[in-house]
Amino acid sequence: MLVSSSLMNTQEEHTFTKAELLGQVNYPTHPDFSIIPAEYTSKTQVYLRTKTLDAFKKMFYAAKECGLDLKIISAARNFDSQKGIWERKWKDGKYIKHFGADRAKAIMRYSSMPGTSRHHWGTDIDVNDLNDSYFTSGAEGKKVYEWLTTHANTFGFFQTYTSKETGRTGYEEEKWHWSYMPLAKQLLEAYNAEITYQAIVNFNGYESAKPLGALELYVNGIDAKLK
Repeated sequence: MLVSSSLMNTQEEHTFTKAELLGQVNYPTHPDFSIIPAEYTSKTQVYLRTKTLDAFKKMFYAAKECGLDLKIISAARNFDSQKGIWERKWKDGKYIKHFGADRAKAIMRYSSMPGTSRHHWGTDIDVNDLNDSYFTSGAEGKKVYEWLTTHANTFGFFQTYTSKETGRTGYEEEKWHWSYMPLAKQLLEAYNAEITYQAIVNFNGYESAKPLGALELYVNGIDAKLK
């Protein structure tokens, strides 16, 4: 899928606070965020940046015209929400057999450390299902993924975590994870300029962030065409 540099730079430049970059935000009261109407999501009381949501609505109706249903199953997640996901996995028997950085690395196949998730920014969504088999084996899921890979970039959305066969680092491929790049590109640039490992703290295993390259290999471990 080709990336249109003009599309990714159509939005006006923003200034983002350190709190926004780390997910230390109250989305319901933030002026740049809107609640996602029930028509577009399977969740309740979930938020996106308003510009991300507006772009998704256009993509939603375009897919609907092709007989496909796109549903947001995960949207903006603040630091505490991401910490809840992380801490549950940290104590889960699936991961507890690992120790220290090895446990963190196992969790980070698909989950971000708090303070490092793109979901903090309100630009990223998970759609329809969190299982690869839905998009590769199921008839409906295959059609959805084929449609997204063909048309999503028209609306500013790009698959962030593509195949690692090209040398991409970090998280495993996620066919469900799509970023609204006109804003996400700006947020990543701000994140790289402002955030250091000193800010990645206050959760189990945070000391593993630097040894594992959480910023260099994971936050920046996206499809090379999107950097």
